[in-house]
Amino acid sequence: MRRLGIASARCLGAAFMFGVVPGVVTAGSVDAGGKTYVNQGLVAVGRIPANQRDALGETFGSGSALAIDQKSWVRDGQGYKGIIYLLPDRGYNVEGTTDYKARVNKLDVHLMPVAPKEKPTDGQEQNGVSASLSGLVLLTDDEGQNMTGLDPDGVRQESGEMPPLPLAANGKISIDAEGIVLMPDGTMFISDEYGPYIYRFSGEGKLLSATQPPKALLPMRKGQLNFSSNNPGPGGAAPDPKDPETGRQNNQGLEGLSMTPDGKYLIALLQSATRQDGGDSASTRHNTRALVYDAADPAHLKLVHEYVVPLPVFKDTEGKTKVAAQSEILALSDQSFLMLARDSNAGYGVKGATSLYRKIDLVDLSKATDIAGSDFDGQKPVAPKGVVDPTVKTATVTPFIDLNDNADLGRFGLHNGEPHDRNDLSEKWESMGIASALDPAAPDDYFLFVGNDNDFLTQNGYQVGAAYKADGGVDVDTMFQVFRVTMPGMKK
Repeated sequence: MRRLGIASARCLGAAFMFGVVPGVVTAGSVDAGGKTYVNQGLVAVGRIPANQRDALGETFGSGSALAIDQKSWVRDGQGYKGIIYLLPDRGYNVEGTTDYKARVNKLDVHLMPVAPKEKPTDGQEQNGVSASLSGLVLLTDDEGQNMTGLDPDGVRQESGEMPPLPLAANGKISIDAEGIVLMPDGTMFISDEYGPYIYRFSGEGKLLSATQPPKALLPMRKGQLNFSSNNPGPGGAAPDPKDPETGRQNNQGLEGLSMTPDGKYLIALLQSATRQDGGDSASTRHNTRALVYDAADPAHLKLVHEYVVPLPVFKDTEGKTKVAAQSEILALSDQSFLMLARDSNAGYGVKGATSLYRKIDLVDLSKATDIAGSDFDGQKPVAPKGVVDPTVKTATVTPFIDLNDNADLGRFGLHNGEPHDRNDLSEKWESMGIASALDPAAPDDYFLFVGNDNDFLTQNGYQVGAAYKADGGVDVDTMFQVFRVTMPGMKK
């Protein structure tokens, strides 16, 4: 989504101080929970044009999250095919939010991978993934009204089993969707930036239930619940104050969401630290929180574990320390997950050409302190000014896949950095999904799909009844990168 800035973090120490294991991983293995996870490298790339229209005739894009329909995934000759659910966020919102109808796009996808380390046929470097739009699910509230991308300036009061919900000025429930989990029965869990909530929808898109996080994560202004992200719609007023005093920071909600392979636990991860945990400053927002829910009753998720997860830190070209906020997770178990973390303001479509941190890291929770139900879920900060409480041990974070690896990218005609053209990776890689390689000789091998949020940047855009052109003359395609990985324990 827009307005995700990464400012300097002068007060941080070396990476190892925050539980992050230093190192650059291009292709190799990492260990967690007695299992070894292997990155075999990039095997396919694909594009959907930036000017593509969806089933509503509006500009398609923004892969804020993706979910692969596992029942649809099959071999197809030398390749594979299946259905991907691609989740956009709140619409094109460069100059404020709009009444963008919340939706999920369905894609018919065909994958034709090359063998790891091989180079595709000349001229076919970025045709390894082909995708066509096959459907669209509109998201509605529990009363059947469309949900909106507009910044909420009000609160719909608690009703029945529904908690207080973010309410836009036009009377619609606001959602800035960032994570999706597709359940075997066709229902969906979707996480939200505004709440930050976890919503459960029917396969037809109707809101069935909503899970409110612990009070420590709820955005509070002047002692009251206030869901605004300080990005008002046309004619709307900015919140007062512009930032929450406690709870999630503006535009830093539940960015990551994933179900464990056994289907028992749902894990959600806040994009960066809460305000009281150092999230009120770009230099101290590195300690975020992972919430682990028992999903035995999908309508009533139960928080059973909560951990502090240190976000990666890195040095910029001036030697200043910065924080890489997370954009998505993929659960490996209730004790570990992959985390996609990245910098900002670098890549095709924005001013900077070269990204300095864009990695998929492995997060191990096994030795971290469980703070669920403690005072840290209330008014007591767990990391005031970014310094973790001495009674709390954080998770361990280890680099796994470097999305900026130019050796890997080069085989597919892509690069990180100059020349600043359409083959320079775009800024926001924000979605992950996994599908079996269906290889009897390698039963633990999978294809890891990684998608970008292109912010709907095109020169031929149309949304909410109006045409638009993105600044800078850019057309940023929706893209997929696919890695072949070995992931033991992923079978249900």
